[in-house]
Amino acid sequence: MSKTALLFAGQGAQTVGMGRDLAETSTAARSWFERANAALGYDLAKICFQGPDEELTKTENAQPGIFLVGWIALELLRERVPGLRFHATAGLSLGEFTALAAAGVISAEDGLKVVRQRGRFMQEACEATQGGMAAVIGLDETKTREVCAETGVELANLNCPGQIVISGPADRMEKACELAKARGAKRALQLPVAGAYHSALMARAKPKLDEALRGITLCPASVPVISNVTGQPHGAPAEIQQRLVEQVTSPVRWEDSMRHLQAQGFTRFIELGPGKALSGFMKRIDPNAQMLNVADVPSLEATAAALAR
Repeated sequence: MSKTALLFAGQGAQTVGMGRDLAETSTAARSWFERANAALGYDLAKICFQGPDEELTKTENAQPGIFLVGWIALELLRERVPGLRFHATAGLSLGEFTALAAAGVISAEDGLKVVRQRGRFMQEACEATQGGMAAVIGLDETKTREVCAETGVELANLNCPGQIVISGPADRMEKACELAKARGAKRALQLPVAGAYHSALMARAKPKLDEALRGITLCPASVPVISNVTGQPHGAPAEIQQRLVEQVTSPVRWEDSMRHLQAQGFTRFIELGPGKALSGFMKRIDPNAQMLNVADVPSLEATAAALAR
C-alpha cells in the first residue's frame, strides 16, 4: 500500500496574495481567516492578501500567515477528498507546528497563537543580535561543517543533497561564504533574512517559547510527526514540547526526515501551504517520489484529482 505524508512549508514561503483565491472560492477558508483574525486580535487575512511585502515578511506575521494557509489547504483538501488518509506529517521549522496540528497534537487556534508568539520572540532575538544566514550550494555536509568550525558559524538547514544553509554572526558570514567556495561550493550566497535563525543567536527566544508552550494543551499524535531536531518521529507530548524549544537553535534535519519516511515505505508526499520549496527539495532527495501540492485553487483541484485516481 502506498503511504502518504503531509509536508508543511516554513518561513520564507510567504508571498503577498497567499490564500486569497482559496478564501474567494470557499466559505470554509473565509471562516478560518475570520477565526484567525479573532484569535490573534488583528487582520492577518489582510496582510496575507494585500501585504505590503515588508509587513508580511515580518517574522511575527509570516509565521502565523504560513501556518494558517497550510492549515486551510489541508482543510480544503479534506473537503475535496472525503476520507483523505495520511500516515505521517512533517514541516520545515515553523511548518512543524502545522504538522503537529494536522496530527491532532495542538489545535489550530493554539497553533496560530503560539507561532505568532514564536515569531515575536525570534524577531526580538534578531534585533538583539547581529546575525545572518547563507545558502551553500554544492558542498557536502562534512566540508560545510569544517567551514562552520573554522569561521564560527553553524549549520542551520540540511535541506537536500547539495543545499545547506549556515547561520551565525553577521560579521562572519562573508568569510564563511568565501571559505565554502574555496573548499568547492558551487555557490555560497548570503540570504536576505532578519537574523541567524537556527543558531545560538536565537537562544533568548527559547525560555519564552517554552513558557508559551506550557500554556497550551499538547495531545498524543494520531500519526507520526517527524521532528526537525532529530529527523525521527516525535515521542510523548512532554518530549514534543522539549524538541520544539530545542528547534529554535538546532539545525533543521530535513533531508534526514524525508529519508526516514522513505525508509518506512512512504512514496507520496503532499506539500501544503504557499510555495513549492519542499517539492524542490524532494526532487533532489528522490526524483521518483510522487509530489503533490496545495497552495491555491488550481493546485487544490489538481491534487484532489490525482488522489481520486
